[in-house]
Amino acid sequence: MRRTGRRQVLAGLAGLAALPLLAACSSDDPLAAQAGNADGKNYIAGDGSVLEIAEEDRGEPVQFSSALFSGEPISANDLTGDPAVLNFWYAACAPCRVEAPDLQALHEQFEPEGVRFLGINVRDTVATAQAFERNFGITYPSVEDLNGQVLLAMTDYVPPQAVPTTIVLDRQGRVSARILGIAERSTLRTLITTVLDEQA
Repeated sequence: MRRTGRRQVLAGLAGLAALPLLAACSSDDPLAAQAGNADGKNYIAGDGSVLEIAEEDRGEPVQFSSALFSGEPISANDLTGDPAVLNFWYAACAPCRVEAPDLQALHEQFEPEGVRFLGINVRDTVATAQAFERNFGITYPSVEDLNGQVLLAMTDYVPPQAVPTTIVLDRQGRVSARILGIAERSTLRTLITTVLDEQA
């Protein structure tokens, strides 16, 4: 739906705590369909749609494997046990540059509580990605996904071409929430706090 349509939906449904799954997710979005069938909450924040799934209605843990830019292997299993935030990005993506300081700030805020942040870089060489990280002071790691291996494994959660996208995982590695577009700081903070407050 075009941005003007999103604004109209938001204006018409302002004040509701949870909106029906109409505005931001297309019918070919499996995660949206899952959440819609499970009374997931869907609302508009910033310039992107936010989808939150109730704890009892989440699907199976995500599965992927890759390597960090440092060369160290990593998989979804390495994140299990702690809440995690996955951010799909690349250096020339203007919204990615806008949200980078907020992602770093939230990483610093929640790292002491065990929340893991992981970038998924879908386009850049090591040098380009590391230059971006230096410029924005990013201290959490990213994986190199030029071959699209992680993106392909996450197609149920990340629609094609939807970068940036930010995924919040619960302690079991299941998708708790997704932001399409810029991850607005206060919204992402709330989504992270939700999974932190859940029973381990």
